[in-house]
Amino acid sequence: QVQLVESGGGLVQAGGSLRLSCAASGRTFSSSGMGWFRQAPGKEREFVAAISGRGGTTRYSDSVKGRFTICRDNAKNTVYLQMNSLKPEDTAVYYCAARQFPIARMDTWEYHYWGQGTQVTVSS
Repeated sequence: QVQLVESGGGLVQAGGSLRLSCAASGRTFSSSGMGWFRQAPGKEREFVAAISGRGGTTRYSDSVKGRFTICRDNAKNTVYLQMNSLKPEDTAVYYCAARQFPIARMDTWEYHYWGQGTQVTVSS
């Protein structure tokens, strides 16, 4: 079993920045591909970013590419999402997710463990 706890969400003005953190426990962290997803009200959960177990491979959705950066610190069992140039359309609950395998994937069904989510609100 893996426990994931997100933090770092909040309210920010358009153009601002936030950094989300996800602390993991319960499994060898470096063997887990990690992902960030988000869900806005009335919409399906969507992929944001993913990183492989050792951090060598990252993937991003087109909507955040160039603005968001995913990274991980395996010594701290933590994955981060640095979000810059935020837009009102980035407003959503952001979820951290972990896979049972190290490869970075973009589909929700590829992930076996999920955090409770953290709210990000971007005002215009």
